[in-house]
Amino acid sequence: MACPVVPNNTDNGSSIADFAENNFMPSPESVEGQNCPPCEGSAAGGRPNRTTAAAAEMMEELHSLDPRRQELLEARFTGMGVTKMPVNESSNQSLCSLGSLSDKESETPEKKQNEQRGRKRKADPYNEANQGKGTPRGHKISDYFETDFTLEKLTALESSKSSDLEKKEGRIDDLLRTNCDLRRQIDEQQKMLERYKERLNKCVTMSKKLLIEKSKQEKLACRDKSMQDRLRLGHFTTVRHGASFTEQWTDGYAFQNLIKQQERINTQREEIERQRKLLAKRKPAAMCQMPPTNNEQKQRKNKANGAENETFKDHPTLNDRYLLLHLLGRGGFSEVYKAFDLQEQRYVAVKIHQLNKTWREEKKENYHKHACREYRIHKELDHPRIVRLYDYFSLDTDSFCTVLEYCEGNDLDFYLKQHKLMSEKEGRSIIMQVVNALKYLNEIKPPIIHYDLKPGNILLVNGTACGEIKITDFGLSKIMDDDSYNSVDGMELTSQGAGTYWYLPPECFVVGKEPPKISNKVDVWSVGVIFYQCLYGRKPFGHNQSQQDILQENTILKATEVQFPQKPVNSAEAKAFIRRCLAYRKEDRIDVQQLASDPYLMPHIRKSVSSTSPGVVASTSGSSNNNSSN
Repeated sequence: MACPVVPNNTDNGSSIADFAENNFMPSPESVEGQNCPPCEGSAAGGRPNRTTAAAAEMMEELHSLDPRRQELLEARFTGMGVTKMPVNESSNQSLCSLGSLSDKESETPEKKQNEQRGRKRKADPYNEANQGKGTPRGHKISDYFETDFTLEKLTALESSKSSDLEKKEGRIDDLLRTNCDLRRQIDEQQKMLERYKERLNKCVTMSKKLLIEKSKQEKLACRDKSMQDRLRLGHFTTVRHGASFTEQWTDGYAFQNLIKQQERINTQREEIERQRKLLAKRKPAAMCQMPPTNNEQKQRKNKANGAENETFKDHPTLNDRYLLLHLLGRGGFSEVYKAFDLQEQRYVAVKIHQLNKTWREEKKENYHKHACREYRIHKELDHPRIVRLYDYFSLDTDSFCTVLEYCEGNDLDFYLKQHKLMSEKEGRSIIMQVVNALKYLNEIKPPIIHYDLKPGNILLVNGTACGEIKITDFGLSKIMDDDSYNSVDGMELTSQGAGTYWYLPPECFVVGKEPPKISNKVDVWSVGVIFYQCLYGRKPFGHNQSQQDILQENTILKATEVQFPQKPVNSAEAKAFIRRCLAYRKEDRIDVQQLASDPYLMPHIRKSVSSTSPGVVASTSGSSNNNSSN
């Protein structure tokens, strides 16, 4: 089967029919004037009428082709060069070529067209050279047809296409399998995540149950202990005074026996003076085994009574995070609960501020503003000697909460009520830590005056005087910003009358046309009062007076000089340090920076043996021991 090659000199817009008509259809004159050699499949001698009929039949087949197939044939044969010969010569050769087609091919044009559609054309090497020129005689019809080579190319093209298709289908199958694997892994991970969430919820629920059960057991144990010690240690009784009722403490037989024993001990005091001094300088080993003191029993009783009347006794979870366990203490407008932080897995102290519902909105707003101010000040502080403030949130319109670091021990005020006083070494250790915290407060920007430094705001971490301490309660703190603070005169006291009067300096009580000026020397005065109380078991000014009496009698304004009792005996350096802190005029008083570098608070450096003689070392050690014992 032969494939005609379309010449290059045909226009792009010409059709296959035009090409066949111009190249294969001879004119009548040329047919009549020439003898065509016999073609294959025709009778001997040749018959021009049959050739003309075959050409006409081919034209009809070309015109009857589907337009889409015509376009494909035009695209396939466009660009192949066949040089036009003169009309008479090319017509004869075209007729002979047409005559060489078999009857079978002419009878099945669809098959011929399908085979021609799959073949490729071959470029004519004489396209450009012979374009527009006549082809000399002697060209054969085989120059314009390709047979075996075109079929091989078509077979290779079909095989390459089928292989590409197989590769793409294989790639699609691989991607589908990978997608299925990934989906299966995602489903497994999702199921695992759900299982872990379920386990976490179970752990949180179990933790809540265990903590609540533990809190209930502690409450029951405290109540049972209080009831057991009621007769032995004492109890509260309600006493009527006119139209009001007050609670009065009645000692039990154990305390009555202790009082009698105290009287017997007082008669023998002179004989055992040396033993008493030794016992006062160290904590007795059997102290933890002694029965609770009066103050301890009162605190335990108050806790037991408070547990019965506590507002949140059903162990709610506040802010979806803090599980309340039991009441720690109660103030004027607040309650402090021991709680557990479910997110950070730690114990915290939750202070719940309850506003009086009868207050005016202005007073509620001022109280809330004051608490927010304390939160903003305290939130930024980060020091090992200062209690951390973790969180702040509102419960409703009349209550809000602050979440603080939880300390297991009691405060210094409770310790002094229980033990009266402490050794100079223990007191000095506490004061050094307090001064370290004050130094930090004055080094940050802007500096801060605590203004309410007192034993009740100094927490003993482990409940003893020889451990770590932490400062708390920044409700009355003053910020020494550039707008309100002057390094020479200080800042105006805008909250005169607030605070604890026993621990405030004289300048806070001055009344005049303008508010008094204060500085960080207010905290220095408080340090001196606290240290005096630790060493001597009493306050230096207004010891047995109430705050109202101190204000009315101007006790602090008259405290021009501090007096030291003869007993107990303390070192002269400690007394001199207290005098420097309690200087009446603030101009004569040291500030926090000078307090931090005071020689009394500096660590004692022992001299090396190589630089001194053994006798000097012994005498130095002996004098140091004597000072510490005094």
